[in-house]
Amino acid sequence: MRPIVIRIKKGTDGRTFLSCARADGTTTWQRQQGGQARFFPRHDLTHYAVETVLGHRRGFYGLVAAGWDLSDFGTPWPRGELPKDANLTEIIVGFFDRERASGQMGTAEELNVHLAEFCVQNELPAPERLAEEDLSRVRQKRGELFAQWDAVEPGDALELPFDPVALARSAAD
Repeated sequence: MRPIVIRIKKGTDGRTFLSCARADGTTTWQRQQGGQARFFPRHDLTHYAVETVLGHRRGFYGLVAAGWDLSDFGTPWPRGELPKDANLTEIIVGFFDRERASGQMGTAEELNVHLAEFCVQNELPAPERLAEEDLSRVRQKRGELFAQWDAVEPGDALELPFDPVALARSAAD
């Protein structure tokens, strides 16, 4: 896995565009419109917050860095379903998306129970338990990213680096 540059662009017509440029020069991208253009930038920024703050190298952006194209994520699943361990990141991102939609904050205990149940059902080792402080750090990073996104003018983009190797090093420290 090599670093990627994530670029989320606000179109002048309300559409949004997500592109990820890899170190080898390849790029994958997708365009969203309507309700998806309103939902996905914040969802994608939540992925970034979760994956960078918690050190998830094999979440959405880690898979893109490993060569997955954005079209690989969804029906008809050209690469097959997500690796089971990547679903842990999806569960955490979904937790934060539900908070955003409902306006009600969840607890680390609720999230830990959900993650543990998924691991038992899928014969995965139990993940490291998350603390309230972990959730607070993700929420803080997500808030910073949302503020950056809100400041992007139509026609401009927000660019973010993602380096799964650096995440591995910082997780080991």
